[in-house]
Amino acid sequence: MDFDYKMVIVTRKDLKLSSGKLAAQVAHAAVACALETKKKNSRWFKKWMVEGGKKAVVKVETVDDFFPLKEKAHHLEIVSIIVTDAGHTEIPAGTETVLGVGPAPSNLIDQVTGDLSLL
Repeated sequence: MDFDYKMVIVTRKDLKLSSGKLAAQVAHAAVACALETKKKNSRWFKKWMVEGGKKAVVKVETVDDFFPLKEKAHHLEIVSIIVTDAGHTEIPAGTETVLGVGPAPSNLIDQVTGDLSLL
């Protein structure tokens, strides 16, 4: 099946998070992005859900790499959310851990995150 819609979660290589912590941060981004897209572009959200809610997790070097991606997503009218940690476990409060992008049409998402390597 070809997927016409997807969501991408961007992680930071410089944060040494446990697998469980990283999974929780990715989940926070996925839920936040899905809910925001449902509100702002219900058509994209519905199509993404019907296709099975495809998600990919990719990586960048540092938090500084989030901001050009977020700007590009904003320009393309794609929801993008940076998750900020509450600081209860492994990292200080306020640490920006992951960037969620989408869901949106795959051809638009690829303009934002298509050059990034899978985690």
